[in-house]
Formats: sequence, structure tokens, C-alpha cells
Amino acid sequence: MTTFVIACVGLVVFSGLFFLFPRRRSGSTEAELDAANLAWYRQRKQELESQGESVLLEDARLRLFEDERRHDEGRPELSATTRFSAWLLLPLVGLGAGLLYYELGAAVDVELAQRLQGLGESSSPSEMRQLISDVEQRSIKRPDNLHYLALLGRYYIGQQEYDLARENYRQMLREVPEDAQILAYSAQAEFFAAGRTLTDEARLRAEQALAVDPQQRTALGMLGMAFYEQGDFRAAIGYWERLLAMETPGSENANMIRSVLDSARMELGEEVAEPNTQAEPAATGITVRVTAPEGVTISPSDTVFVLARSASSSSRMPIAVQRLQGVTLPLTFRLDDRHSMAGQKLSRTDEVIVAVQVSADGRPGEKSARWLGEVAGVTPSAEGEPIEVLLHPGVAQ
Repeated sequence: MTTFVIACVGLVVFSGLFFLFPRRRSGSTEAELDAANLAWYRQRKQELESQGESVLLEDARLRLFEDERRHDEGRPELSATTRFSAWLLLPLVGLGAGLLYYELGAAVDVELAQRLQGLGESSSPSEMRQLISDVEQRSIKRPDNLHYLALLGRYYIGQQEYDLARENYRQMLREVPEDAQILAYSAQAEFFAAGRTLTDEARLRAEQALAVDPQQRTALGMLGMAFYEQGDFRAAIGYWERLLAMETPGSENANMIRSVLDSARMELGEEVAEPNTQAEPAATGITVRVTAPEGVTISPSDTVFVLARSASSSSRMPIAVQRLQGVTLPLTFRLDDRHSMAGQKLSRTDEVIVAVQVSADGRPGEKSARWLGEVAGVTPSAEGEPIEVLLHPGVAQ
């Protein structure tokens, strides 16, 4: 941004030099012009004398006199007036152009983009709120900027401000009515704003999203959750099976979807396949069970980070990390070497600290977590006995 401003000022000054000091004809050119006028006069005089035209001769003499008078008297006054007006006008033109660009150009957008890129784990909640407030103000001036509207929509859902999110996505749909992602987010916002009730509008938006993109994950997950909570377990199973087909077999997301599918099947009285007890022995790792305090509901849009750190190291760098999106607590899963980071091995660590962070905006770190949990002195093993992690309010609560 600073480089851009300096370049603009330089261009204004450079162009001003041509305006204030225009290129003039050299002295030799002026002399050649005077000589040409005088030669023309002498030739014309000879022609008129030979023809006895004294009146025309006097007219030619007067024309030459007028040319010389305009050249000697008129031009200096015009040059001085022009130079005085230009010095006064140039800074006003530069200032007006700068103000016009700042109001109609993209200077504010560039500044906001730089601030968004600068967000990190060290950013405080107050800085985040101020940035969102500035984005809101800019969005009012630029209602056609869908990037701002999309950013605000996800933020509102993360902050559980579902009414604002709903209106935000409705505005976006007026611009792009057939965008599958926006249709799905609009359905999600409507569902939450209505108190987790599948209204006609929420269902219509989700079905429109699936008509555009049959693999729209947000729409499939929301419809499965909505029908499950309404007691229509068969419909929930249908949507969750479509969602499961897109997940990598054996992944955490696949296991989570499979667990809710089993829950829906049990509600219908169907048999659920038991895990294969003849499988290979479990790899060395940690089984973690995360629970929320009684009466507390974790938003499905929140991000849950589960990480393990070495208890003997002063570094807070995780050895293993698992990120889960939209989970329903309580949740039980396993951390092992598949989740290790930077070539480290959880199975080779004697003792670890297991930490859980629940973030509304998807950023890791305790400063961004609205719910936290931690258990120290955990030894990785092949046993499947879960470590209980109970969440408590975090810094961003």
C-alpha cells in the first residue's frame, strides 16, 4: 500500500513538471520565424511596387507590425498567467484525485486484505472484532462484493449470530441464486436461526444446493442432522450414507459419520455391525473421549482440535494433531502415528499432554478457543481405554 501511494505521488509530480514547464521553441527557431516573415514582406513589397499597389503595400507593412507586436507583448503576459494558475491548480488536482480514488477505488479493499492475511494465533479477539466491524462497514458501501458477504456469513455462524448469517446469505443469493455452496450455507443459517428446525426455506435451499451439486457436503450433513433430530431416522440415514461415500475409508470423518449412522440404525431397531475383533492389534496411541459440561451444546460449525504434546519438552509444538469439523459431543476417537507431525512419532514418546481446543473461526490456539480441555501425564499404548477430557470455557468465550 505504501509503495502504491509513493508511486502515485511520483506520477503526479512528474506530470506536473510538463504542465508547469511546457516545452518552448528555442531562440534559433524564433529567429528563423522572424527571418521568414521579413523575407516574405520584402518579396511582397517588390511585387506590389512593380504593380504600383501602394495601398496593398501599406497593408502588408501593418500585418508585419501586428505580428511583431503580438510576439513581443502578448506572449510574456500569457505565459506568466498560465504559470501562476498552474502552481495553484496542481496541488488541488492531486488532492482531488487522491480523495476520489480513496472513495471509489480499491485502497480500502487492499488494506482489509492485508489485515486478513495478517491474522494469526497471536491476534486478539478485540482485533478480530474490529476487523469484522470494518468489513461490515465496507460491505455496506460495496454490497456487490461477495467476498465480504461470504466472510461475514461464516463469521456470524461461528459466533452463533444466526439471524445475521441468514440475512447475509439471502443477500448473496440475490446476486448468485444458483451457487451450490451459498445455497447450502443459506440453508444451514436458516436451520440454526429457526432453533434447529427444518423450515420450508431451509429444506428448499438445501435441496436446491443438491440439485446443482449432488455431492454438496454442507447440505447433506445439515439435512441428515435435521431429519435425525426430527426423528425421521430413515431419511437421515439416506443423506449420511451419501456423505460417507465421499469420505476416505478409515478416516476420522468417515468413522464419525459411521457412528451417527449406527446410532440412527439402532433407533430403527436395526442391527449394527460389530467391529472386527480379529483385526490387527491396535497401534500404539491414545484413545480420547471429549465431553462438554452438562447443558452445553457445541455448535456443529465449530472446529475441534485434538493434539498431543511431549510432556518433557518446553516447546508447545504438537507431536500429533487431529482436526474435526462439526462434531457432536461426546466423541471418542484415537490419536496415533497417522496423525503425527513433522516426522515425529507419537508411539515413540514416553509421556504426553493431551489438549482439546474448540474454535469458532477455525483457527488453532488457546487464544481462539471458546472451549478448552487438557489431561497431562498420558502414556501412549496399544490399549483402547479412553482418556476423559472435559471441556471448560476458554479465552474466546
